[in-house]
Amino acid sequence: MIELKNISKTFKVAQRSAGFSEAVKALFKKEYTYVNALRDVSFTVQDGEMVGYIGPNGAGKSSTVKVMSGILTPDSGECIIDGLTPWKSRKEHVKNIGVVFGQRSQLWWDVPVIDSFELLRDIYKVDESGYKKTLSALTEQLNIGDIIKTPVRQLSLGQRMRCEIAASLLHSPKILFLDEPTIGLDAVSKIAVRDFIKTLNRENGTTVILTTHDMQDIEALTERILLIGKGRILLDGTLSQLKNRHSTHKTLTVDYIGEKLPEAENMTVVKDMGGHAEIVIDTSLISVSQAVAQISASVELKDISVTGESVDETVVSLYKEFNI
Repeated sequence: MIELKNISKTFKVAQRSAGFSEAVKALFKKEYTYVNALRDVSFTVQDGEMVGYIGPNGAGKSSTVKVMSGILTPDSGECIIDGLTPWKSRKEHVKNIGVVFGQRSQLWWDVPVIDSFELLRDIYKVDESGYKKTLSALTEQLNIGDIIKTPVRQLSLGQRMRCEIAASLLHSPKILFLDEPTIGLDAVSKIAVRDFIKTLNRENGTTVILTTHDMQDIEALTERILLIGKGRILLDGTLSQLKNRHSTHKTLTVDYIGEKLPEAENMTVVKDMGGHAEIVIDTSLISVSQAVAQISASVELKDISVTGESVDETVVSLYKEFNI
C-alpha cells in the first residue's frame, strides 16, 4: 500500500535577467525565488490499483513520483510504501518498485539494449534463472526480441519506450510508476504499451500510478483519478464522477425520414439538413431516453447516436474550475 500524509517540498530557484552585466552581477549576488512544488499532498493507493495522476505542467506530478521512488526527500510529511520510507530505505525500497520517466532514459545510449538489461540484473541482484524467465516474457509481450541487440541510440522513440518499460520490470516489482510513458509515441506504439500495462495489472496485480497529459491513456487504463494543481491535491474520484461533475450536455445525432425536425422543449437543434440533424440536450433537464421519445413521436427515426463531453474537455473544465 502507498500512503502519503502532508508531503511538502519547496525548491530554491536562482533567477537573473538577460545580458552580460546581469550575468556579472549574479556572480556576486544571486537572486532566488521559492517554488512550492508540493503542499500538504495526501492520498492512499491500495495494492493492485491503477491510478491516473493528472494536472498541468508544473503542478507537482513528477515531484510526487520522485518522492515516492526515493529520489527526492520532502521538506515535511510522511510517505510509507509497503512499510518503508522511500528516501530512508532506498536500497530495500527500489527492489519493490519500477519507474519509467518518459523524458529520461535508464538505458545506456551507446550499447545494445541487452547490455543495459544485464547491468540492471546485476544492480538488482536478480538470480539468473529468474532473470531469463522474466526477460523472455517481457521480450514476447512487448515485442522487443528483434531490437534488444541494437544500440539504444539507433532505436525509434516507440522502440526505446518499450525497452524502458521492460528495463523497469526485470526485477518483478510490485509497484510501477509511469511518468508520461507514451509521450511522443505513434498510435500503434501507444496501444501496445497500454495493452501491456493492463495485462500486467490484471495478471500480476501490479500497482500502477500513471502521470500523463494524454487523456486517452487515462481513459484506457485507469478508473480512479487524482487531480493535482499548484502542488495540492484538488480532486480524488472516479473518471465517471469527474465526467458527471461538468458534463451535463449530450449531443444527439439523428437520421430521420422527413424534411425538418419540429421544435421541442429542453432540446436545441444546432444543425438540421433535412433527414440529418444534431441536437444538444441538458441531461439535468431532460434524460436521453425522454429526448429520444419526443423525437420519435414527431418523426420516424432511421439511426441515432449519443456523444458527451470528451475526457480532454472534462479535464479542461476542471482546470478552469480550480484556476490552474
